[in-house]
Amino acid sequence: MTSSLTTEVKAPIMNSQQNKIALFWLTTAVGAVLFVTLQSFSYVNDYVVAHGAMPAITFDASALWMISAFYGAWIVTVLLALIGTAGAQWAALILGSLMVILNTLAGVFDGIRDGGHIAFSAVFFIALPGACAIVASWRHIKNKGARDVDE
Repeated sequence: MTSSLTTEVKAPIMNSQQNKIALFWLTTAVGAVLFVTLQSFSYVNDYVVAHGAMPAITFDASALWMISAFYGAWIVTVLLALIGTAGAQWAALILGSLMVILNTLAGVFDGIRDGGHIAFSAVFFIALPGACAIVASWRHIKNKGARDVDE
């Protein structure tokens, strides 16, 4: 005798391609954090080598919040990629592309001021994985189409 009270609840299985897209964006976010860490250590090293002759950069509370929000916004792109709806995928692509462009340009301009190693690291840590994430996101949207995306 089977009981009608037992029902199976199946959790939706996430698309493996969707997970790969989120991983691409997560790799780019980690690259941005690595870039900022390298840039900070490079500045501190130059400051120590100059024996404090160069002006120290000081941040007030609002500047620290702004920097945290700017680099913390990378996680939004990853979360949007994990959602998987057509709108979320487009939002991840647009926001992620904007973040890649802004972070790379900021890094290159800092590299012009502070040294070529900063510019190179911006391209290597942010632009390279960012370009891969943009291409992968675009191909996923293009191949699946809005009607086939998990809603």
